[in-house]
Amino acid sequence: MKRKDTREEAVKIAYCMDVNKEFDKICPSRYVEHFELDDVDMEYLNKTISDMIDHMDEIDKNITDNSKDWKITRIAKVDLAVLRVALAELLYNDSIPDSVSINEAVEISKKYSSDDSHKFINGILGTVVRNKK
Repeated sequence: MKRKDTREEAVKIAYCMDVNKEFDKICPSRYVEHFELDDVDMEYLNKTISDMIDHMDEIDKNITDNSKDWKITRIAKVDLAVLRVALAELLYNDSIPDSVSINEAVEISKKYSSDDSHKFINGILGTVVRNKK
């Protein structure tokens, strides 16, 4: 499975965690076993989900601080999952170029979310990257 596909699975896991209000580091392994996914990059998946869980407050603060007049509770769960995974990469994984994380997040949002969500996601992630430097 390509990193792009594994990243999509990470977003699905983040979405499931949010819907179920169960942020558990064992979740990626259970998810992969349940859906019988072969060739998943488990190292990436575990690191991304762990970083997301460990730094959820900071990640959510970045989302809130960079989304004009949007409370996190108003953001669609799919968009929130995409943002959380992308921010876990952008802030805590130096091996992935920022442009790749942003581009992949935008593409995933085009596939799974509403028509204009990719603009919202791109805007937030772009602002975080500019402020990071």
